[in-house]
Amino acid sequence: MNPIRTVRRFPWIMAGLTAALLALSAGAPAAFAYVLPPPGGSGGTLGPPPRAIVTGGTPGWQITPIATGTALLTAALAVLLDRARAARRHMTAPTG
Repeated sequence: MNPIRTVRRFPWIMAGLTAALLALSAGAPAAFAYVLPPPGGSGGTLGPPPRAIVTGGTPGWQITPIATGTALLTAALAVLLDRARAARRHMTAPTG
């Protein structure tokens, strides 16, 4: 394998590993959250848990076009990058 290729791939590999580590660490606080037991031991009775009132948020009909647009943009970018890479790969050296 060409050592220059390996050197070129290294930053991309490190960027991917860094992104994966950041994604895992972003979800870690929620994963390790727990409810503290009430003070005084387990002898007391607890009432019903409090209800959370949720209002707002993004409706599904708004999420759909955002996700579709993102997917189309990503696919178009992948096609353009693939074509650019293929065009660069198939160039021949001028004979002299």
